[in-house]
Amino acid sequence: MVKIRLKRGGAKRRPYYRVIAIDSRDKRDGRALEYLGTYTPVTNPARIDLDAEKIQAWVDKGAQLAPSVKALLKRQRKQGGPAGAQNAVAAAQPATAEGTA
Repeated sequence: MVKIRLKRGGAKRRPYYRVIAIDSRDKRDGRALEYLGTYTPVTNPARIDLDAEKIQAWVDKGAQLAPSVKALLKRQRKQGGPAGAQNAVAAAQPATAEGTA
């Protein structure tokens, strides 16, 4: 299964994260299938650069978003990020069974 999650880089106390698509069995800093954006939490304000269209394409293929990436997409949307971020978050939400008794 493919997951969209964070890959850590940077020095001690200076973290830098890349948002990546990766096989769920690989380790945290393993080889990525594709790089989808970056997140730098140490700047003020934190810098979030995500390619919402690529993320949406992976979600359409069946990839699952990690909770941290969902939160980053929501924050980017609040900061006035691309409209695709909203679609990626909505598509990642599990469908509810309506009309079941």
